[in-house]
Amino acid sequence: MIGLPQHNMFKSVEDRIHERPMFFNPYAFGSSIVGGWKELGRTTFGGGAKEYSVASLDDKRYYMILVNNLQSAQTEGDAFRLNSDSGSNFSYRHSTDGAADTTGTSKSKAGFFGFHPHTQPSFAVSYLSNLSTKEKLSISHGVGHKTNVSGAGNAPDRGEAIQKWANTSNAVDEVNIVNLWNNYDSGSECVVLGWDPADTHTTNFWEQLADVTGGASSNISSGTITAKKYLWVQFWYDRAATFNVSGQFNNDTASNYSSRFSDNGGADGTQTSASSFIVDAGGASGKPNFHNMFIINNSANEKLLIHNNMQANSAGATNAPTRREGVSKWANTSAQITEIDFNTSASSFVSGARLKVWGSD
Repeated sequence: MIGLPQHNMFKSVEDRIHERPMFFNPYAFGSSIVGGWKELGRTTFGGGAKEYSVASLDDKRYYMILVNNLQSAQTEGDAFRLNSDSGSNFSYRHSTDGAADTTGTSKSKAGFFGFHPHTQPSFAVSYLSNLSTKEKLSISHGVGHKTNVSGAGNAPDRGEAIQKWANTSNAVDEVNIVNLWNNYDSGSECVVLGWDPADTHTTNFWEQLADVTGGASSNISSGTITAKKYLWVQFWYDRAATFNVSGQFNNDTASNYSSRFSDNGGADGTQTSASSFIVDAGGASGKPNFHNMFIINNSANEKLLIHNNMQANSAGATNAPTRREGVSKWANTSAQITEIDFNTSASSFVSGARLKVWGSD
């Protein structure tokens, strides 16, 4: 699951300021708090080539990599290299839409999205562990289309991938986004963020846009937020009765959403031309949920979402939680997201639901 640990959730800003930043601390973003995710480098590609890179990266213990590729060619083969290494030093494992895994070993590049995006925009988020004396390990989740389709009548595709760079003598200082067949379009972008336990900077990439605690209501809303290209959403909630939870943007209740999802590793389900995107698998009261989501929020493109949800189920270690892995899209190509709403299909959330939204351009 992409979601980050909750060890520091819901502490006051005053408490967090006096704490040492912890690994993947999602709240160490504000300008008054030190050591959050810092932008190390970015390339917004000008087009006309099969590869673009983000170079001269500082040596950080952990990286978060955001990739938004644009393509108009019939088939794109997205992969990545590190430090421009074209030797047979990469291996990977990936799955598309929950299908059986595909593996590659002794390769000159590693599969990144888990599928080959086709004509439509794509978006991926990756975490990479960067210790110079160890093989570099990364986890990636992607969303896009492996066929030439657009619109809410077509559910997006999802990819899960893990990668390894078998280098034990160098830290990562360059990320290379590589196309197997065709050129990337102008505007494709890779952003590399870094985090290290010793960091003391306050130039954090993620800016808090909303922090809402809900009452006993069937809706919790971010309210109006500043439009940002990249959005990160976390949502914790319990429910007063058995119901499903869905989401909407900018109060759009028309049939402009589609989703793909899998519960506990099962076969994918899809929903198309819907009035909202799917959040969870449903559940009863007393089984809290935690939802983690990333969004690429370009005005002129369909909005692509990568989201993961876990439900605690009944209390106690004898009850295994439920997981949902999903992707969605909002088929709007004329506006950015400036409001995020979560709604129940019946009854209400239990008072105390918490919605937090961060963003960055």
